[in-house]
This record gives sequence, C-alpha cells and structure tokens, in this order.
Amino acid sequence: MNPVVESIEATLVDLPTIRPHQLAMATIHRQTLVIVRLRCSDGIVGIGEATSIGGLAYGDQSPEGVKLAIDGYLAPLLIGQDATNINAAMALVGTKVQGHSYAKSALETALFDALGQRLGRPVHALLGGAVRKSLPVLWTLASGDSARDIEEAQSLIEARRHRVFKLKIGRGDPDANVAHAARIKKALGDDVLVTVDVNQAWDEATAQRCIAALEAAGIGLVEQPVPRRHRRALARLAARFDVPIMADESLDGPEDALELAGEAAADVFALKISKAGGLLSTLRTAAVGEAAGIGLYGGTLLEGSVGSIAAAHAFAACPQLRWGSELFGPLLLKDDVVAERLVYRDFALELPDTPGVGVQLDDDKLQFYRRDRQYTQVAMAQEA
Repeated sequence: MNPVVESIEATLVDLPTIRPHQLAMATIHRQTLVIVRLRCSDGIVGIGEATSIGGLAYGDQSPEGVKLAIDGYLAPLLIGQDATNINAAMALVGTKVQGHSYAKSALETALFDALGQRLGRPVHALLGGAVRKSLPVLWTLASGDSARDIEEAQSLIEARRHRVFKLKIGRGDPDANVAHAARIKKALGDDVLVTVDVNQAWDEATAQRCIAALEAAGIGLVEQPVPRRHRRALARLAARFDVPIMADESLDGPEDALELAGEAAADVFALKISKAGGLLSTLRTAAVGEAAGIGLYGGTLLEGSVGSIAAAHAFAACPQLRWGSELFGPLLLKDDVVAERLVYRDFALELPDTPGVGVQLDDDKLQFYRRDRQYTQVAMAQEA
C-alpha cells in the first residue's frame, strides 16, 4: 500500500532583508515566507515554500492568505491521499479550489520533495532530468544612487557572484530613472547585461518615450512596462522596439502564455512557480513559450532557500532558459531557515543532486523566526 499524506503544517516566517528592496509598488524591509511541512505515513516529511512581494502590494495573494487557504481548504483535501501520485493529488486540488496558485505550488513542492526522498532522487530527475547543473543568476541594484549601484555591481563582478544586473525603475520620475539606468549601463560597459523592470508603472505613451531612450542607452531587456491587463499595449511595444520586452505580471500559467504568444505580446516570458501553481504547470508554461519561439527567464517572488531551489529544479529541466534567472532571493535575506544555505559560485546558483529539493530545515531557526512565536513573546512581555 502506498504511503498517504498524514498531516500538513503551514508556518509564517518573518525574515529581515540585508537592505530595503524597492519596487514600484512597495519597499520591502522583511520577507514573509510560508514554510510547508507535509508528513507522510511512511515517516517522510516533504517541505515547500510560498511567499509574495510586499504582501498584497504586488498581487492578490499574500502569505497570510496562503496559510489560510492551506489550513482551511487544501490540507483537508490532501490528507489521506496517495503521497506518491502528485498528478492525482494536484488534480483533486485543482477541481476543488479555485485560484490560490501560491499555496498549490508550495504543496506540490512538498509532495515532490517527499517523493524524491522516498526514491533517492533529486526533484529535477522526477521532472525528466536537468539540462543544466547551474543557473546564471542576476542581481538587482536598488540603492537609487548611481555611483553606489555602479560600485556594488563592479564589486559583485570581481567576486564572480553576478554579471547581469536589473534596475527597478517604476517608482518616481520616469525620465530620471531612465537617466539613472543609462549612467549605470555606460559605466559597466558593453560586456555587462543591464535590464530594467518597470513593474507595470507606465502608461503606453510614457513607455514609448522611455523605452526608446533605454534602447539607445544599450539596456538589454525591459520587463513589464505597462499594466498586466494591457496586453495590446504590450504587443505594440514589443513590435515597435528591438530591445526585448518581457511579460511578468501579465503571465501566470500556460493559458496566459498561449494568449500572449498568440498576440505576439512579448519577446520573453518570466517563469515563476508560485504564479503558475507549481513545478509541473511552470514546465507547461515554458513549453508554450518554447513552441512559440519566445525566450524564457527564471523569475522569482523573492523566495527563501526552499522556494528558490524548488524553482531551480524546474528551470533546470527547461530545454531553453535563454535569459538565465533571478533566483537571488536567499541572498537578499540576512538569515534563512535552512540548515545550509544555497551555493552561489561563478555567477550562478548550483543545483543540488541530493534527494528531494536538496535542502533541509533548521528547526531552531524556524522556531526563532516563526511569527506566532513572536506574537507570543510580545503578549508575554505585555502581561509582565
């Protein structure tokens, strides 16, 4: 008899960041992770993770909502189900619960982790095998000061940690932000790829003016310049400019990928396992992009080590990943809840070849950073 899912625990964890991380819609000083532990009747425990960027500022799913969905709806469905049949388990979840892709992704990751441990195989092997053993990883320059950003980039290049850099330019005056990006690109030179992420902040007229200037400055990629639902505007921009336009917020799963490809609305797709609803749906999304000749990019919601390495397994299994990845979330955190942090070397994230996702939780750190413990400490202090 196959092992079944016995229990599922979702824990909110609040981790400080090494510096404020600025986006168009929010500035992040801490990152909240939902850590999932899925226990099976054979004693194996699989782990998964979900998070969001700035709570509800980025999208319509928050860590608190993920925990609520898991505790109240998803866990009761999965408990008692065959822990070895991931397709059947996720199909059941899909028919009974609408939306909540972040929660579904965390649970599917935990099922894959448990299965990998059971079979003694890494998750990428369960997805068909890795076509790459490491993933190029960019870094976001976010101080807002050109000189500081240039110095930071040069130091990271020298340390062989990153050689592709992204700038968040959706907040503030568009022309000033374009000039900032141009200064950084000029200083770093032709051998360094510099990209920009607008996070949906511009209307089409602003995007036309600013992308022309960014293209002239040598910027290599423009991410989501207009709101996610303005697909026709995105398509017009993609047709108008040589610099590639990437769809991020406009793209969740394979259905969005099909529509974007049919409308020629993007040159590049940003893949994110939480937005797609899991590793399998991410690969289906990637397959649509590959079939349409669209470049692929491994995106992030600034996950910690568990979520980032889960995404890395999926991205490693994609036949093409022309634009590399941005799985730098763990590097943005002052601390993490895993026993050993991920390995970044020679401008890339190394893919583990150990069973499951390849990382283990540090129970002491999980207990220290879990939110309910912090609330308990505050309540006890107030009572005293």
